[in-house]
Amino acid sequence: MSNITASKLGEELEKFLKSFKNKSGEKIYKTRISQIVSSGSISLIVDFNDLLMHDIDKANMLITDPDTGLESFKKAAYESLRIETPSYAEKIRNDLTVRIRNLVDKVPIRKVGTAHLDKLIEITGIVVRSSDIMPLAVEAAYKCISCGDTNRIEQDKMILRRPRSCEKCESGRDFELIEKESVFIDYQVIRMQELPEELPAGQLPQSYDVSLIRDLVNITRPGDRVTLTGIVRAEPEYSQGRGKLRVFQSIIEGNYLEVMGKEPEIIHLSKEDEALIKTISNEPNVYERLIESIAPAIHGHETHKEAILLMMIGAPRQQLLDGTTIRGDINVLLVGDPGTAKSELLKFASHLAPRGLYTSGRGSTAAGLTAAVVREKNGMMMLEAGAVVLADLGIASIDEFDKMRTEDRSALHECMEQQTVSVAKGGIVATLNARTSILAAANPALGKYDDYRNITENVNLPTPLLTRFDLIFILRDKADRTRDEELAKHVLKIHRTGEYAKSPPIEYEILRKYLAYTRNLAPKLTPEAEDKIMEYYLRMRAMSDENMITVTPRQLEGLIRLATARARIMLHEKVTEDDAIRAVSLIRRMYETVGVDVKTGQVDLGVLHGKPLSERNLLELALDIFKNLEGPDKKPVDENRFIEELTATGKMNNDEAKKMLQMMNQSGAIYEVKPGSYRKI
Repeated sequence: MSNITASKLGEELEKFLKSFKNKSGEKIYKTRISQIVSSGSISLIVDFNDLLMHDIDKANMLITDPDTGLESFKKAAYESLRIETPSYAEKIRNDLTVRIRNLVDKVPIRKVGTAHLDKLIEITGIVVRSSDIMPLAVEAAYKCISCGDTNRIEQDKMILRRPRSCEKCESGRDFELIEKESVFIDYQVIRMQELPEELPAGQLPQSYDVSLIRDLVNITRPGDRVTLTGIVRAEPEYSQGRGKLRVFQSIIEGNYLEVMGKEPEIIHLSKEDEALIKTISNEPNVYERLIESIAPAIHGHETHKEAILLMMIGAPRQQLLDGTTIRGDINVLLVGDPGTAKSELLKFASHLAPRGLYTSGRGSTAAGLTAAVVREKNGMMMLEAGAVVLADLGIASIDEFDKMRTEDRSALHECMEQQTVSVAKGGIVATLNARTSILAAANPALGKYDDYRNITENVNLPTPLLTRFDLIFILRDKADRTRDEELAKHVLKIHRTGEYAKSPPIEYEILRKYLAYTRNLAPKLTPEAEDKIMEYYLRMRAMSDENMITVTPRQLEGLIRLATARARIMLHEKVTEDDAIRAVSLIRRMYETVGVDVKTGQVDLGVLHGKPLSERNLLELALDIFKNLEGPDKKPVDENRFIEELTATGKMNNDEAKKMLQMMNQSGAIYEVKPGSYRKI
């Protein structure tokens, strides 16, 4: 790096701003300086590559000595702006900032260390915390108590500096801060964490606090993926009564911040990749080949893999004219016996998705899943993003879903339908994006799935949450000689050779690119597809009765999402009749497993809504018997007498009658007046 004075550097940078031309021959920075005035901005954005092309020494100096380089750049920008519009230049003189983007060498957050202190770096990460916007003093005005004179002190540290002595009377007595005459700017602190997909296996994510000032504040929020250019600083830690410690805290002073594009995927596709994807889509049985490529280490589970495949694609979000949105993400729940590879399916999906997070419900709280308000050591309140917010535009895989506390699970209701997370805590009111597909796994309440119990009795999940899943499937561990032999051969070969018993039709990396490509498509429904979907929806509605509507427009929207996702996978420009048929087939398979009333053996969609028709009929029978026993005088009903009358109908045994009494009491239909005596509410 050549030795150069600050004034000379400023002159050369001013020349760069005035004369640099892009490939089209346009003086882009002369144009940008003019735009500062017209837009009322205070920032001039400079592309580092442009400076590198102009003068490599100046570019390197900006990296190694950013304080000098940026200050000289600011003066150069001011002089250029003063020639353009002197009045506006003088107005923003103190606030004018030059911001640098697109550094050649991007530093991973994990690699930021002491070698980067006081250097300009560029990092990419995800915002996990953000503070309120606060005023930061850049010039403090102090009134001398002795003479009343005002002393102005420039502030460049986090600790507020006071005058040592009065400039007029030289008194070192007390000074009073005058807020009205002091100069403040907007200040905010965010915490950037390394991207989940870049996190090494088994490692804790690394993060850095970033200070933002002026026009950089309030342009990002937790869950956003951002690219930041800034200067690494070391701030001293303080010990109570002992002063500064040897250990310093690293913080990045933000210079340029850009929220990464909101596209669903961040996988870059070449023309060769696109050509290969189109070739694969035209091959016969491509849909089955894609299903086989999902979690190839797991034998079988074709239906469940199909559900995961459709979930990973989803459908485009629908923006209505009134501003409301209809979610396109598909939510899937897997309920099954232990050892049926539920967790492995979840982990594969979270790895395959460009934005995927895996967590366990056993150790997750409502705040950890959605968002939390955290108080820092300095008393600052910060909004911290949870798993579903961090997985925005991706997949959140939640294992052990049934082990979560009821109040923690209820926090997901808004996320799964409205795809937002609302926070009102600690004086912070905010709404964060959570455009996330939920892939959850739960174990049966009794350890193993009971064929003689309905889904709501087998899994410890409330009905409102169950209805928010588009697809629910049961994974059973049943003894079958042929299937067990195939599974054993599959597992043994993996352990013996490290290879799959059957190679996946589509390789992992190609599959990731294929899925990324499909999510950019937005197929529209055809009349033929609409007819098939409407036909099946009306058929399901016909299964409802006057006492319970078991199918709602929520299920209709789920059917449309599945059909659209299938069209995306096939690279169809429109949702065809075949796409609708495959979606209906998958829904039908779901209802044939989880929607069957075990007492009648018939499909009854009321199973997913709490009570099948058979149970509702028994409840009505029990209420009628209870009413007759009460008589016109509304006398308390004896427990034993009620159970005898129920068993006398022949529709339930003694244990079932006791269970019915208990259920009626818990639901509030009846209440216990005294032990063994009940009255109807």
